[in-house]
Amino acid sequence: MTQIATTAEPRLTSLSHGGGCGCKIAPAVLSEILRETTAMTFPEEVIVGNETADDAAVYRLNDDQALVATTDFFMPIVDDPFDFGRIAATNALSDIYAMGARPIMALALVGMPINVLSKQTIGRILEGGASAARGAGIPVVGGHSIDSVEAIYGLVALGLVRPELVKKNAGARPGDRLVLGKPLGAGVMSAALKAEALDASGYAQMIATTTQLNTPGPELAEMPGVHALTDVTGFGLGGHMLEMLRAGGTAAVLDWASVPVMDGIPELLERGFVTGASGRNWSSYGSEIDLDGGLSDLDRALLTDPQTSGGLLVACAPEATDSVLALFRKHGFAAAAEIGSVTSEPGTARLHVA
Repeated sequence: MTQIATTAEPRLTSLSHGGGCGCKIAPAVLSEILRETTAMTFPEEVIVGNETADDAAVYRLNDDQALVATTDFFMPIVDDPFDFGRIAATNALSDIYAMGARPIMALALVGMPINVLSKQTIGRILEGGASAARGAGIPVVGGHSIDSVEAIYGLVALGLVRPELVKKNAGARPGDRLVLGKPLGAGVMSAALKAEALDASGYAQMIATTTQLNTPGPELAEMPGVHALTDVTGFGLGGHMLEMLRAGGTAAVLDWASVPVMDGIPELLERGFVTGASGRNWSSYGSEIDLDGGLSDLDRALLTDPQTSGGLLVACAPEATDSVLALFRKHGFAAAAEIGSVTSEPGTARLHVA
């Protein structure tokens, strides 16, 4: 397991009450907060606002270009500062890819306990973020920093896309197949890491998954058979599938046996490494999920496991499924898999897990 070079400083994960996307506000609480805010009227140039809890805002610049804007930041999910920066930046850029756009530049958001962490450690966090941005082919052109109690890092990310190619989380159609790009388990591994119970191979797998940029997004947007697109992050697979279903007014069947999972996750779950965010997620939206397959408590914890820098979730026409999977493979997403299908069901959007 990679450790911070200096022994005089605390572990980064010891400075955070919840690491990575596991520190997001619970879905139900967030909904209550947003209900009490004053609704804004958007100009007609806003193609995507906050109507369906989509991944980013989209503003039409002209007939050929739309600007995609998003921001994401969180507390440490790992102890190595460079890896923390890489994961946080990769996670922020994912929302650009999830709209079908290509990133163009980013701004850094930095909150650090400057009397606790050395300038070298903070510098390595920023270097990690810049490294991920370079992997996406963009610069980090500025940002903002504050002195804070917990270490916080992330990006404001900007991208461009043709207006007609914007992919929303709405749009899934009955009969569509659902494809997931990355395996589940980031939250479970983060819990094990914080307890110093994650071995070197598990750590390497976690880093490889959470720092893999969701680069298939723009090419997926160009495929006529792709109807909806989002990424799976802090609300878990169950939560983000439900967001897609609510946005499109549909239901879905999830084939739990087909869902890709990182190696070693069942064993870590058996040992009790479950995040608090997993339980909060279930409390927020569990009433909308039918466990037709009789999932165990551990499987349910994985269904709601917060995924930091998780995979793209695609709803596509049946005839496009093979092409979508082939595109994921071309970009190095070996675990990508078809995991279910969209159905037509009257009433409230529901997720059936078989």
